[in-house]
Amino acid sequence: MDALERRSVLALALIYLFRMLGLFLIMPVISVAADGINGADAAMIGMAIGIYGFTQAFLQIPMGMWSDKIGRKRVIIIGLLLFALGSLICANANDIMVLIIGRAVQGAGAIASTLMALLSDVTREQNRTKAMATVGISIGASFMLSLVLGPWLFDLVGLAGLFYLSFFFSLLGIGLIVFAVPNIVQHTFRRDTTPSLVALGRVLKDGQLRFLNISVLLLHGSLTALFLTIPNLLINQFDLPLAQHSWLYLAVMGFAFVGMVPLVIIAETKGKMKGVLIFVVAMLGFSALLLQWAPQIWIFGLLLWLYFIGFNTLEATLPSLISKLAPVGYRGTAMGVFSTHQFMGSFIGGLCGGWLLQYYSSSAVFWAVGGVLLVWTLACYWQTPPKQLSSLAFSLTETNDQAVSELSAKLAQVQGVEDMQIFSDEQTAYLKVDKKLLDKDALRQIAPQINL
Repeated sequence: MDALERRSVLALALIYLFRMLGLFLIMPVISVAADGINGADAAMIGMAIGIYGFTQAFLQIPMGMWSDKIGRKRVIIIGLLLFALGSLICANANDIMVLIIGRAVQGAGAIASTLMALLSDVTREQNRTKAMATVGISIGASFMLSLVLGPWLFDLVGLAGLFYLSFFFSLLGIGLIVFAVPNIVQHTFRRDTTPSLVALGRVLKDGQLRFLNISVLLLHGSLTALFLTIPNLLINQFDLPLAQHSWLYLAVMGFAFVGMVPLVIIAETKGKMKGVLIFVVAMLGFSALLLQWAPQIWIFGLLLWLYFIGFNTLEATLPSLISKLAPVGYRGTAMGVFSTHQFMGSFIGGLCGGWLLQYYSSSAVFWAVGGVLLVWTLACYWQTPPKQLSSLAFSLTETNDQAVSELSAKLAQVQGVEDMQIFSDEQTAYLKVDKKLLDKDALRQIAPQINL
């Protein structure tokens, strides 16, 4: 990457980080902190935690498409302003319904797909995979930081202070998008990062993609539901003050990252993706189920560690699988649908977890989460093992019909090229390849500009 690309990618990754921090900082504390708000009960608190996912899920793809018409930066600034407005509403909420409205407004600033489209605009083809990986790391880091920092910051500034901090993060994001990211006058529609209505039906009908979408929905639903009851359980059963929860989460998340790495390596490099998926989903289910019976805090921490090994492993491998299994040339649409299910999972988890906690007990939440995940383990068993394919793309030097036809015929003869799509309007060719079989020399002769 050149200096301008590095600056742009770093700025966009920080915008992701700040925005997700603003959404997630309250997760480890709100079930305790919201008790003093008028009208708050477990069901309404669950709604307050998860409602952002509802507006996020339904607006991120439309806002990404809107950015094609009015410009990426404008949509991102509008989204960050909505996020700032929602943060102010939440910070000044004395009633649970006002808090829910504020969280919904926060989620309405749904700029994930627009940020990815802008990332595509400001990076060259050969650097785009690295750029997307950098942004992916920032998203994962935001959640881990939220768990660790949330209880500590709440002890310092209170719930309103967390939302004012979110407001400040949104202003930082606006500053970054205005001053650190270059102005792109001509936005290029790229199907690897931008959702396409043409491909939406095909993506929704794909059985393997549907399985992955439901998996991420259940994953984030389980997380949201569990954190409705975990903070109170740590306080009431183990006498651990809320301010000290940060130390537990820091240890759990740190060791969970270490535990995740070998599983990801086995899944990605050893071709054991299906076996790893079955193992980690089962581990998620059993650990969630057993949390309610932990007699001592170190056993609770051990079970939570196992849960987050599974959670982090799926967070790393599911997007990779989506990329591999997406219809060739339509990764942007597949990732958009995947993210929509992810946010919808947070909404369903908050809604159902709060309802179970309100009308039954915390044990009902653990039973429901554990039971659903163990049933889903059986669904994993019946899935066809995914092919180990990779996505490649390169820019076209000629886009007339004859040149495209000749290129297509040549690419079809290259060993290891499993599928392709060539889009003249985008001046890009997309390939699905088996890298173990790929004849790299033959491919380079046809397309020397490709980055292998």
